[in-house]
Amino acid sequence: MSEQTVAPSSCCTTDGSCHSDAAAADAPQEAVSTVYQVTGMTCGHCKSAVTREISALDGVRAVHVELSTGRVTVTSDDEPDDALVAEAVDEAGYELTGRA
Repeated sequence: MSEQTVAPSSCCTTDGSCHSDAAAADAPQEAVSTVYQVTGMTCGHCKSAVTREISALDGVRAVHVELSTGRVTVTSDDEPDDALVAEAVDEAGYELTGRA
């Protein structure tokens, strides 16, 4: 009986690396982290409200609120629109005073 060699139907080369342009397009893009200063937050409810409102914005991946410093770190797909972030903070009942 003779052995048959079947060509792989993969986009990968024999060394395991990929040479497909599609793979590069599917690679996750790097996130952007922006730190804002927010006044008026004092408790867990404040933290929750700010997190909820900012998280609802398009492209936001994560929100981290530090009550002790008033800093809010927004991690997003692209550079965030400061006006939209300020509007979200205002909707939560607090004031964004600028980037930290």
